[in-house]
Amino acid sequence: MKIAVVTDSHSGISQEEAKQLGLYVIPAPFIVDGRQYEEGINLTEREFYEKMEAGADLSTSQSSPADILDLWDRLLEEYDQIVCIPLSSGLTGAYQTMTMLAEDEPYEGRVFPVDNTTVSVTERIAALNALALAKQGYDGAGIKRILEENRKNNLIFITVTTLKYLKKGGRITPAAAALGTLLKIKPVLKIDGEKLDAFAKVRTMSQARETMLAAIQECLTERLKDPGAEHSYIMVAHTQNAEMAEELLEIAKERWPKADFCIAPLALAIACHTGPGSLAIVAERKLQELDTH
Repeated sequence: MKIAVVTDSHSGISQEEAKQLGLYVIPAPFIVDGRQYEEGINLTEREFYEKMEAGADLSTSQSSPADILDLWDRLLEEYDQIVCIPLSSGLTGAYQTMTMLAEDEPYEGRVFPVDNTTVSVTERIAALNALALAKQGYDGAGIKRILEENRKNNLIFITVTTLKYLKKGGRITPAAAALGTLLKIKPVLKIDGEKLDAFAKVRTMSQARETMLAAIQECLTERLKDPGAEHSYIMVAHTQNAEMAEELLEIAKERWPKADFCIAPLALAIACHTGPGSLAIVAERKLQELDTH
């Protein structure tokens, strides 16, 4: 059976990389000062941050049902089934839209939207896992089942260098942002699948880094049951903070030498709330079906 794997650009997979990998990426729409752009089509990462720093009003949007169906129709001419992995249902309505569309002919039983609550680098891993499972012979229903059964096998921690964008996005009140800026507070945030939540408050970036590393160790030990990260990915992500991301990656490699590592930009959907300069670290347990250790 021939399976097509579809994700969106919130995964960090570009159109060019998607062609190389053999999967398909739906461009994520963004509203910038009232005008719609599509990530990777007429809005680059660099342009996004330039507009952000210029004070533009930025927000995420959803791909239109017509665009989704157009892609599905084209793929079903070549493939037997489609597995779709959108951004977490807790952050967007894309999964609900795809599920509704997939209930109609000719998509029922052929298109399988997946809600495994992934975002950014974890969404990327989910798409790559889906490709690998398809190569092992799993059909669309089997891939959906495995990915959704493992929806709680990762945790993301993020720190930011400014409270400006958390305030702008309504994540914290203006008063809390003013006080936090005065006290030079660096919040550590957590994405546990479905939402962005406060986790800790520290005073320096180095304290934030140590807090995140300790939280990742606890996640590996208690949640993933893999304290040495022998069966896990450790991923570092950032928003225009490559130097600190590289430093964090090197520390992680020293602490968990048997893990698999990667480093990547943080999804622009998250950057809308965190702004430039943020730093994230992720732990994710590998799928048993694909773990070769």
